[in-house]
Amino acid sequence: MLKFNPLLILGFFSVLLSCMNAQEKILPYPIYQHKLANGLNVVTVPFDSPGLAAFYIVVRVGSRNEIESGVTGFAHFFEHMMFRGTDKYPREEYNRVLKMTGAGANANTSLDRTIYHMTGSADYLEKMFEVEADRFMNLHYSEHDFKTEAGAVKGEYTKNYASPYQQMYENLLNTAFDVHTYKHTTMGFFKDIVDMPNQYEYSLKFFKRFYRPEYSTIVVVGDVTAEKVNELAEKYFGKWEKGDYSIEIPVEPEQKEERSFHLQDGSIPPYLSMNYKGPAFSDTKMDMPALDVLNTILFSQNSSLYKKLVVEEQKLRFLGGGAMDSRDPYLITIQASFINKDDFQYVRDEITKAIDDIKKDGVDQKLLDETKSNLKYSYAMSIDNPDAIANSISHYIYLTGDPESLNRLYDLYDKVIVDDVKMVANNYFVDSGLTIATISSDEKGGVK
Repeated sequence: MLKFNPLLILGFFSVLLSCMNAQEKILPYPIYQHKLANGLNVVTVPFDSPGLAAFYIVVRVGSRNEIESGVTGFAHFFEHMMFRGTDKYPREEYNRVLKMTGAGANANTSLDRTIYHMTGSADYLEKMFEVEADRFMNLHYSEHDFKTEAGAVKGEYTKNYASPYQQMYENLLNTAFDVHTYKHTTMGFFKDIVDMPNQYEYSLKFFKRFYRPEYSTIVVVGDVTAEKVNELAEKYFGKWEKGDYSIEIPVEPEQKEERSFHLQDGSIPPYLSMNYKGPAFSDTKMDMPALDVLNTILFSQNSSLYKKLVVEEQKLRFLGGGAMDSRDPYLITIQASFINKDDFQYVRDEITKAIDDIKKDGVDQKLLDETKSNLKYSYAMSIDNPDAIANSISHYIYLTGDPESLNRLYDLYDKVIVDDVKMVANNYFVDSGLTIATISSDEKGGVK
């Protein structure tokens, strides 16, 4: 028989109740911040999870930082390399310590950041600090180890690129962007990955530039206190030397006309991706919350367009859309998987018509209110354990450097009005800023 913990149920409803009052923060737990002298930020969120703690390190370096020609892919490469070990904790010893603490460690890289994370016993929090500080400050690898890992990265790229969707995505970015580093994927350009084994000296330079305290934030959530976390941070990371490298990301010029890319491939269902230039993330402007609302109304499974194209007419297998949070302007993407490739133009016209209707007439007030409420409640229901909270906070740290950005953003959702939805529809869904990518067995995409 399934048993429910009444304390967990009460805690869940307290989160929901906190969202009902616009004056309350979406994250109903205190966020403690402590800045070390070397620039490292330390974030602690005590959470009622007896004996459990999530330990994250957010490094604000991703493929966005790869501004030099010929050496893309190194942010992702170090996601691999950081598990190679140090003199004190070689890979085998590092893994043994993790097993002792009951923690599982992993990492992932994206456009704007690399995140390292583990969740384990709060009783071993000091050991987590010790082993993580050691590898962040003392990572050591030979040229042979470097070349071995570079070969593994090439293998990962080759495996991923076997997917037509990945081929389309890589070419889409290369088509949509001219000078900004979002032009290449997190994996990097293939020619650079092939040459990566020859870039041992550059790898040392990359690590020295970006794996520094001023680029990093420690996030600890769970059965902890801010006092203890700050004490351990000072003890183990206080001697981490601050760097002196700054970076200037190329500014993408305004796109003046529609662009396109087509992949001839009949091995998968026909596919259409419509990508409009969107805004950079902001927790002070209405653009991102209004876009989230707009995209949910237009492209969610409850939307009129989804019901028409997927359920009733059965033109599509899938329809979805959204704007990705990013430090610089990125893409608002609409994706559709087709039953028949001959319907490309019809579906594009239907999508455009639905957007144009909102540009002109806005949206129903009741639908707007329901959508805002659903977006906030869905988020509130997701933050129910230390790992989920730490992961969410880390998302906003890499975007702005401040975990409170999370609360500021969700406060804006309550303020979204019909005119805001019309505003973002008119400002961002414009043909001159559109890049279309298609996959089908045809030689050409068949979309005008």
